[in-house]
Amino acid sequence: MRRENFVKILLLLLLSLIPEAVHAAKVKPGAEVLYDTGFALLRGKKYGLVTNQTATVGKQHLLKLLLAAGLPPTVIFVPEHGLAGTVEDGVKLGDSVDNGILVRSLYGGEKRPRQADLKGLDLLVFDIQDIGARFYTYISTMGLVMQGAAEAGLPLLVLDRPNPLGGEYVSGFVRKELPASFTSFYPIPVAHGMTVGELAQMIQSEGFLPALENLQLFVVEMSGWKRRMRWPDTGLSWSPTSPNIADFSAALLYAGIGLLEGTSASEGRGTDRPFLLAGWPDLDRTRVAATLNREGLPGVEFIATSYTPRSIPGRSSAPKYRDREVSGISIRVTDCAALLPVETGVAVVRALYHALPATDQQRFFRRGIDDLSGSLLLRRSVEKGMTAAGITALWRDEVAKFREMRSLYLLYQ
Repeated sequence: MRRENFVKILLLLLLSLIPEAVHAAKVKPGAEVLYDTGFALLRGKKYGLVTNQTATVGKQHLLKLLLAAGLPPTVIFVPEHGLAGTVEDGVKLGDSVDNGILVRSLYGGEKRPRQADLKGLDLLVFDIQDIGARFYTYISTMGLVMQGAAEAGLPLLVLDRPNPLGGEYVSGFVRKELPASFTSFYPIPVAHGMTVGELAQMIQSEGFLPALENLQLFVVEMSGWKRRMRWPDTGLSWSPTSPNIADFSAALLYAGIGLLEGTSASEGRGTDRPFLLAGWPDLDRTRVAATLNREGLPGVEFIATSYTPRSIPGRSSAPKYRDREVSGISIRVTDCAALLPVETGVAVVRALYHALPATDQQRFFRRGIDDLSGSLLLRRSVEKGMTAAGITALWRDEVAKFREMRSLYLLYQ
């Protein structure tokens, strides 16, 4: 046998032994698809770019490639955390300048683009990596950008990116009976299982926000992405989406452990493992870990631990229980494909609550919990002592209805 033929056969044999997700076709986000065309849709146009640090094409930022191509945006709009993604959550942003381009904040005095800043433009472009949770604010910014574009009579071009949680997982209460807030903007489940391009089409067509009827909405679709894919299957590098979502594990758990932001329990902020730690001072951590492990939640295990939150400027300057030892659990992901983020979060909320004495239970829930969960039912069910499985069953029918609705807007198989 000739040597080169032997090498080819050996390579084919080795590839057949590699899991499908490893040698699957590389996913190209919408920005890369647009780049491959030489940015054809942007040539000859004055456009505004809504973006942040997550708008990458390979190892380069979209803005750098646009500048190199001689196609700079006229104005840049940035969401919470800023253009570089280094500003702490909840901190209002001012305007700035980058590469001689005006950078307007959409997380300061106004969260919607001002019409004066859209005057003279031909197009708005949106490219931000979302993480698939209703209460992560980038999709709220997208909706307000859609309204601004519609009012100005501008087309909106959404450069699509993967949902890190995949396109099949849908879970959590559908926000319906509460007034919309910036962290609970749409009547969708906590984990919606949609890309930003798919969600933008739903927001418009289902009338989730007013005055979008005449918006010209276009989506540059990804290539290679399948709904079954969670982030590791895409072959893409993770770019921290915000200061406390530094890696995929934090993004994966955020849709569930993020519910603790509506409680007085620690969600691990002020450590190097936010959303992978949870606890309360003087808690019986061994009992809590054992309780959670008995739940048999897929893809995750809980380890009793203790930690001390510290002030981390730019990430968490004033975490709960700063400089005080917190007793709780460390969350270890054992199978990211099997893990159910929202169900895991509900189980953690319930286990922490019921491990506390009555006096601490009275101050466990904060005002924001109903807003984050999208329903009064989570708080009330935990207080009544319902099981975690019983609570998650409460959203089964509404999630089924949402799945039926969203089927009209899915762009990928």
